Amino acid sequence: MVGAARPAHRAPRQRGFTYVALVLAIALHGAVMAAAGSVWHVAQKRERERELLFIGDQFRSAIRAYAQSGPGTKGQLPRTLDDLLLDPRLPGTRRHLRKIFVDPMTWKAEWGLVTTPDGRGILGVYSLSEEAPLKTGRFLPADRAFEGAARYSEWKFVYKPQ
Repeated sequence: MVGAARPAHRAPRQRGFTYVALVLAIALHGAVMAAAGSVWHVAQKRERERELLFIGDQFRSAIRAYAQSGPGTKGQLPRTLDDLLLDPRLPGTRRHLRKIFVDPMTWKAEWGLVTTPDGRGILGVYSLSEEAPLKTGRFLPADRAFEGAARYSEWKFVYKPQ
């Protein structure tokens, strides 16, 4: 049987299951990554809120220290934030604040200022961010005024003289 035809080797029928499984795996991976990104974003925002509360309290404490110190000028408030870095009323070096912090919400070292009615002294600072906060309640007593605030710019860190 020299010339007898052999049946040709036929490949098994391909049904595309591997391709469909790969597409589904990629879609599932994308959905999981999107959910993880959302959770990460919220966690980062909460961390920045905690940082804003800490920094705001540092400014409030520095303004309090400035007002309660100084020769014969007790109660005097700083005219600029730079006065907190180097108190001009005292001889030598007196720092109530080590640096002007960067606002964790805007990533800038710019702050809104709460001034006295005559505008000659700084009572406090606030963020210039118009974002809505995640935290709207359960603040520490010094920050209770922040409850229900619609924007970070409503979180005003103010020194209240006695």
